[in-house]
Amino acid sequence: MIKAGQQAPDFELPDNNGDIVKLIDFKGKKNVVLFFYPKDFTGGCTAEACSFRDSYEDFTDAGAEVIGISSDDVISHRKFAREHKLPFILLSDKGGKVKELFGVKDNLFGLLSGRVTFVINKEGVVIKVFDSQVNFTGHSSEALAALIPA
Repeated sequence: MIKAGQQAPDFELPDNNGDIVKLIDFKGKKNVVLFFYPKDFTGGCTAEACSFRDSYEDFTDAGAEVIGISSDDVISHRKFAREHKLPFILLSDKGGKVKELFGVKDNLFGLLSGRVTFVINKEGVVIKVFDSQVNFTGHSSEALAALIPA
């Protein structure tokens, strides 16, 4: 898995509107909080996404863009974002190529997709990795703490 101090690999994926988003487009402009999650509309993933939603203004105040990635398709992401009023980007990683690029592993013998958050600075360097399958809301608070040290 990509570790803190390493350069984040570039990628491009479609967002919930079908537009292509490239990580490189944020370089030099914004920090990026990239969270990989298993599946739209599941209990833990909904709690995680809503936690990012509820702190979204804090992330934007810290100069960060929040991006969620799962293997769900564009249509599922669009419905998920609409139903839960998610103001951030959701990317469709069908086939898991970007998840693999970041080294995010599946858990429980491949039954659960990995849940890992990467905080990437404006230079494209990972400054924090938070890996927890069960601390759903901890992903947003850990990411925010990396951007706004106490």
